[in-house]
Amino acid sequence: MSSNILEMRNISKSFTGVKALSDVNFKVAKGEIHCLIGENGAGKSTLMKVLSGVYPYGTYEGDIVFEENVQNFSRISDSVKAGIGIIYQELALFPDLSVYENIFAGNEVKHGGLIDWNETIIRAREMLKMVKLNVNPETLIRDLGVGKQQLVEIAKALSKDVKLLILDEPTAALNENDSENLLELLRDLRSQGITCIMISHKLKEVISIADKATVLRDGKTICTLDAARGEITEAVIIKNMVGRDIEDIYPKRPDKKIGDPILEVRNWTAYDPQLGRNIVKNVDLQVKKGEIVGIAGLMGSGRTEFALSIFGNPRGYKLDGELLVDNVPRTFKHTSEAIHAGIAYVTEDRKGDGLFLIQDIKNNVTAANLKGVSSGGVINENEEVHIASGYKSSMYIKASSIEQVVGHLSGGNQQKVSLGKWLFVGPKLLILDEPTRGIDVGAKFEIYTIMNKLISEGMSIIMISSELGEVLGMSDRIYVMAEGKIKGELTAEEADQEKIMKFATQ
Repeated sequence: MSSNILEMRNISKSFTGVKALSDVNFKVAKGEIHCLIGENGAGKSTLMKVLSGVYPYGTYEGDIVFEENVQNFSRISDSVKAGIGIIYQELALFPDLSVYENIFAGNEVKHGGLIDWNETIIRAREMLKMVKLNVNPETLIRDLGVGKQQLVEIAKALSKDVKLLILDEPTAALNENDSENLLELLRDLRSQGITCIMISHKLKEVISIADKATVLRDGKTICTLDAARGEITEAVIIKNMVGRDIEDIYPKRPDKKIGDPILEVRNWTAYDPQLGRNIVKNVDLQVKKGEIVGIAGLMGSGRTEFALSIFGNPRGYKLDGELLVDNVPRTFKHTSEAIHAGIAYVTEDRKGDGLFLIQDIKNNVTAANLKGVSSGGVINENEEVHIASGYKSSMYIKASSIEQVVGHLSGGNQQKVSLGKWLFVGPKLLILDEPTRGIDVGAKFEIYTIMNKLISEGMSIIMISSELGEVLGMSDRIYVMAEGKIKGELTAEEADQEKIMKFATQ
C-alpha cells in the first residue's frame, strides 16, 4: 500500500495556447504538511484547481491519483465527496449569515428533509472547538476579524470529513499572531491524521511548518525538498524558485542622497464618523526627499487610515492638524487635489481598489492620468500604447502584451501594473501600502529594486508594511503606530524587530 494520499502524474494544462502546467509531478504523503511554492505565475494555483475540479477532467492531461484510485473530477463537489477541501485566499463566506450557517452551508444537517438547526449548532460548536475558535456560533461572519473568518473556513472544510486540506496563501491577510495561531492549528490537524497542502510566499512559514516542499517554476516541477534531510532552507528555496541566487533580498542603495522635507504632518488627527472615534491621533511625521520612511504596526493600528487621510481623505474622515507639502500648508478636499500636489497612493487591495481587473494593462496604466494621453478631450491611442509599453518594460511586467487583461496576471505583475499606474501621474511622494503582500520572493526583489531606482531619482516613499523584515530591510527611518498613535521613531541603524514590536504593543 502506498504511503502517498495523493499523486498527480504528468499534469499539463494550457490556456489559449499558453502552457500553464507542463508534465507536473506532485506527491503528498499521508499525514504531512506539504508546501507548494514558486514565483507568481509558476502554476501553483492552477495545479490546485486541477486537483479540486475547478478545471474538470478532460481540460487537462495527466492523472490524479487520490487514495490509490484514479480520479476524474468533473466539478468541485466531486473532490469534496472524495475528501478534498480547498480554502482560497479570498474567503468564500456569507458575511450576513451566522458562523454555524456558514460552516454547514451546502452541507446542511437534515432530518426528514428538514434542516435540524439545533443539531447544526451543536455540531458547529464541535467544529469550532476543533479549530480552537472560541466564538458564539450564532455570531455573524461580518462581526469577526479576518483571522477568525479563516478558522471558520477551515471548520467548514472539516465538517465535510476532509482528508486532504488545501490552503492557498492562508496567512496573506493575517497579522503575525493570527498567522502563528493558524500554523499551530495545521500542526494539530497533522497530529490528527489530516494531510495539508499549503501554498505560501512567506518563506519563514514554509521553513517552520513544512515536512516537504515542492517547488514549481514556469509550470514545471523543479524539486521536492525534505525537512528531515535539512533541505528546506531560505537559500535553497530561493535558488530553486527563481533559478538563481539572490544574495540579499533587500538591495542596498550605495549612495543615499536625502534632502529637505517634502511632507510633514503636525498634530494630525482623523475622526471616523461611522465608528464614532478617532482612528488617527495627534500624529507628527516627516518625510524627506530621497527617503524611504517605513510605517510599522499591527493590523488595526491606523496605518492605512493615516495614509488615506493625507491622500485626499476618500473615506470622509473629520481631519484636524497641519499638513505641509514642500513646506507649504495644504488642505486636500479630494484625492485629485492630493495627486495634483504630487502625492500618489498604491492601495493594499490591488484587486478591490487598485485595478480594473477586466481591462488590459494599457487601460490600467493610464487610468489615473488620462490627461497625459489626451488632446482636446480625446485619448491618443498611439501615445497610450507608447506609455504603457514603456512601463511594461521598466517595471518588468511579465505579460504577452500590453493588451493582456490584468485579471489574468499573477499577483506580482498586478502589483507592478498598479505601481506603474501611479508613477504615470508623476508623484513626488509615493505611498505604498503593503507593497509586496501575496507576491513571491522574486517579484518582491523586483519591487524593491524599482523602489530604490525611484528614490535615486529623487522621489520619496512612505512604505506601510506588516513584514518586519521588509520594514527593516528597506527603510531609512521607521515610525511605529499603535492605536492610531505614533509610538516610536527609529533610524535604520538603531531599529530591530524587538524594538519595533515593543512600540507596536504599547
